[in-house]
Amino acid sequence: MIYDHLVVRYGELSLKGKNRRHFESQLFETVKRKMRPYQGLNMAKHFDRIVIELNGQSYEPIVKTLQDIFGIHSISLAVRSENDLEAIQKAALIALNEAMEGKKTFKVTGKRSLKSFPVNSMQLNQEVGGYLLRNTEGLTVDVHKPDVNVKVEVKDTGTYISSKSFEGAGGLPIGVGGKAMLMLSGGIDSPVAGYLTMKRGVRIEGVHFHSPPFTSERAKQKVVDLTQELTRYSGGKIKLHVVPFTKIQQTIKDKIPSSYSMTIMRRVMLRITERLAENNHAMAIANGENLGQVASQTMHSMYAINEVTNMPILRPVITMDKLEIMNISQRIGTYDISIRPYEDCCTIFLPSAPKTKPKREKAIRFEKNIENLEELIEEAVNDVETLILEEGKSTDETFDDLL
Repeated sequence: MIYDHLVVRYGELSLKGKNRRHFESQLFETVKRKMRPYQGLNMAKHFDRIVIELNGQSYEPIVKTLQDIFGIHSISLAVRSENDLEAIQKAALIALNEAMEGKKTFKVTGKRSLKSFPVNSMQLNQEVGGYLLRNTEGLTVDVHKPDVNVKVEVKDTGTYISSKSFEGAGGLPIGVGGKAMLMLSGGIDSPVAGYLTMKRGVRIEGVHFHSPPFTSERAKQKVVDLTQELTRYSGGKIKLHVVPFTKIQQTIKDKIPSSYSMTIMRRVMLRITERLAENNHAMAIANGENLGQVASQTMHSMYAINEVTNMPILRPVITMDKLEIMNISQRIGTYDISIRPYEDCCTIFLPSAPKTKPKREKAIRFEKNIENLEELIEEAVNDVETLILEEGKSTDETFDDLL
């Protein structure tokens, strides 16, 4: 294996000052935790990157793991050489030969961060590029659209030459954007919303509304498995709060006109989620609402439902086409879980003709039919069951704890 290092470049770190240092520290801690299963790695944090010394480890599984970490822009395979021009040229030739199979053009991008190095960045391009041309056949230089870009970066710790790179997850490091409660159903949209919320550096805790015996234990397991899959991107663990919702849904069914039952149900769900947010020091609510997709997600419905909370509601997938959401779901590993045929409480109690343009004043009036609503909400919050899902831990083991 010619590559002995990985160079991990940060994503949106155009931030300056204390914010940048905080972001870098959060990202480095996440990388260290995710690298624990791999023995013998050495890691160092620099101003604009993390350098990982492989020490003989295969790079493929490590790169795959790094690609799940928000805040990383790219991962490059690198050869390290001493800060000596001849050594740099030889190492660059090795890196170029490794990457050039079936390709015809290249360029050299030199960067001298170590100002005491006697060759500047422009000269480095010329010296290394000329050496590569003299020692290869059939290759030409294309400075605009090369097949391979040989990056040569001279640092105080050595020179790193890379010719192969992998795309990172982008976004911001987990933990820099506060915490939100994710309203997590068993569908396709809400796990994607959770993923995209975490991509902005926000930690999430899941809130799932469960209505036994109308919804089965398999439906609950489905949500547990979705949460488990999201731990890959969460920085290690996610809490899942399972709210007992049967009594409230039965009361809504008995006392609210069927056309408004979905509106009232969503208003109650928001109230409960807000209480859980306050109890768990979260500053926002996230959900998978997609504008116009179902009756409870029209602009009129959102207006009638949102009134019950002043807490910010994050809707990452609100403008996406369903196909876009499905593509993300497949890419992040939640799609196959989401399509399991076990329905959640929203589906089970869906009225035959829900109101698509509910009036806020009517929703408020109908809600008054439930005289003990506040008591029911308090009871549901007090009886919440909380699981802690950890990356790498079997969901069967966690689920057994809940039963």
